[in-house]
This record gives sequence, C-alpha cells and structure tokens, in this order.
Amino acid sequence: MNLILMGLPGAGKGTQAERIVDHFGLPHISTGDMFRQAIKDGTELGKKAKSFMDKGDLVPDEVTIGIVRERLGKEDCKDGFLLDGFPRTVLQAEALDEIMADNGGKIDAVLYINVDPENLLTRLTGRRVCENCGATYHLVYNPPKKEGVCDKCGGVLRQRADDSEETVHERLQVNIKQQQPLVAFYESKDVLKKINGDQSIDAVFNNVSSILGALAK
Repeated sequence: MNLILMGLPGAGKGTQAERIVDHFGLPHISTGDMFRQAIKDGTELGKKAKSFMDKGDLVPDEVTIGIVRERLGKEDCKDGFLLDGFPRTVLQAEALDEIMADNGGKIDAVLYINVDPENLLTRLTGRRVCENCGATYHLVYNPPKKEGVCDKCGGVLRQRADDSEETVHERLQVNIKQQQPLVAFYESKDVLKKINGDQSIDAVFNNVSSILGALAK
C-alpha cells in the first residue's frame, strides 16, 4: 500500500504514523528524514538542499521532488510506504503522481485526520514544558500533579512562545489555507479518506485499520 498521511498541526499524525508503521510494516517516510539522509549521504540533491537550508531558505520544489523520487526508488519502498509531510502543494502532488507512474504504481489512499480547529487550539496551547529538565505536560491530557510544577524535578513549567493562542491560531489558519487545495485534489481522485481525529487515539487507529484492511483485500 502506498499511503499519504495528512492533517493539521496537533491532529495526531505522529502517533498514528507510529501505529501504522508498526502494524502494517510500512516504511515511514517524512520530508525531514529524507532531507537529513540525502545530506548525510552527500548526494547531489542533498548538497543542493543543504545550501538552501543553511541560508534559512525554502528548498525549491525541483530539489524536494528529486529527493522524494530517489527515496521512493529504494528497495524498502517497493511493497509500499507511508509518506508524511509531502506533498504540500498540488504541484508537488502532480509530481508525485508522475513518480508513482514511472515506478509502475499509484497512491492508494490519502489518510486525512480531520480535527475541529477549536479542539486543535486546546491541544496545542495546553502544552507546558519544564524549564529545568524539559519534561512535557498538557493541562488537559497530561497535567502535572501540582499545577505549574514538574513531577520529575520540581522545576517550573512554562508555555513556549510558539504555543501561545495567537501564534497557534495563526499557524492553524496558514495550514488550513495551504491544505484546502490538496484535500480537493485528492478528493477529485477519490483516494481521500477522512478520519475523525476528535476521537481517542485508539478509536482513530481503529478507523485507520478498517480503511487499510479494506484496501489490502
């Protein structure tokens, strides 16, 4: 199965990706991992990507697409993969279709974990981090035993600047706007599978398993 995992920040993609990889035995391919590996291997595309990243610039599409093409051509992807963080635009999605066609395959499903933005705001703004040991808590889902105090070392818990409500709201709006054309693109191809991400982690994975189980038949 050739899969893409999508969802807004805080939707739980990382948690579900781990479960999908463990349960279905697929390699988890994230954009960040691909860039790091290409740079480590010293490939031509890796060197190009590094030159942009070192300057703090976005890596151009042609370089990103080239790195994706190289990665999906490796032996461990011949029986399927879980792609995370790519594509981000319709242009990249069209390029991915070309890569898949050249490899004699196609994207079987796009798993879109759909969560109410208000719930995402709660999830993302509730995080607190110990300024001493770095332990992470959540005011709703994983609160400390004593408010504002780390269970492990007694350090003070702080909210990161990028977890403030204003910053998170802006980040969500940017991502919603960015993802809408991509969602429409995959809906038009009848491969988009929307999953209710407002459920428990287990319930979300049960939905994912049902979809993938049906695909595997």
